[in-house]
Amino acid sequence: MIFSTLEHILTHISFSIVSIVITIHLITLLVDEIVGLYDSSEKGMIATFFCITGLLVTRWMYFGHLPLSNLYESFIFLSWSFSIIHIIPYLKKKKNHLSVITAPSVIFTQGFATSGLLTEIHHSAILVPALQSHWLMMHVSMMVLSYAALLCGSLLSLALLVITFRKFLRIFSKSNTLVNQSFYFGEIQYVNDRNNVLRNTSVISSQNYYGYQLIQQLDRWSYRIISLGFILLTVGILSGAVWANEAWGSYWNWDPKETWAFITWTVFAIYLHIRTNKNLESVNSAIVASMGFLIIWICYFGVNLLGIGLHSYGSFTLTSN
Repeated sequence: MIFSTLEHILTHISFSIVSIVITIHLITLLVDEIVGLYDSSEKGMIATFFCITGLLVTRWMYFGHLPLSNLYESFIFLSWSFSIIHIIPYLKKKKNHLSVITAPSVIFTQGFATSGLLTEIHHSAILVPALQSHWLMMHVSMMVLSYAALLCGSLLSLALLVITFRKFLRIFSKSNTLVNQSFYFGEIQYVNDRNNVLRNTSVISSQNYYGYQLIQQLDRWSYRIISLGFILLTVGILSGAVWANEAWGSYWNWDPKETWAFITWTVFAIYLHIRTNKNLESVNSAIVASMGFLIIWICYFGVNLLGIGLHSYGSFTLTSN
């Protein structure tokens, strides 16, 4: 009874704080940046981190094992991972805008975990024999942490694509307007308008300087976070292979979960190859990372909908009235 009450309180407190953080960020988008609001949102994410940490520790102490035995617990751990990714730059005293992505990610994952879809597996049960191993902490935690990092990096790449596409559209439309006007007024007017084009181009360049810096920052952050996620994913897959050999007598069984984990690893290996190639633009790698966003969700959540394979213990069935 005490456990359920404490879990209920921590869940709703963290959910409420993240909702306030998102509201603060919406306000900062409409008005000029206010230092006080920015600091409040950062402190709000830290408070959310401690609330989710308390929730995980409470379940760990009550059930006697790391709370990663079902989809509900993994979603809560995923929310905790998003908050970790956000706090790391803050602790380094580096200003960042990651909370624009991490805060909605936390509220989405935690909101889904506490929704009615996962009611049946909300309460942890006795671990199946395959999960009664010290590899549970190593393998599952590494995989969920890698999912969080890769999802954040993919969203940053997706934001890079959107900003780049809008910038090209804006410049292209302005250039077409100026060229059409220059031909309409004859050669003398054309020469004058060509001078105007140069002046307008300089204005556009100065206006897009901040956009260029933002694109570079998104590309840099995406590369760093995805690199971290790729390392964690590699460690998770290798530890899972060792665990599979102990539990099932084989390192690799081409289980649906294993297959999609390998596909995910391959996609982000391609991303890193393209990103480190100086002859290719950052947009190319961002496209691959954006595709990886969908692949991760198929690997993490989509496979669980099937309810088949050696990893079916983490699945759930949709309830019907």
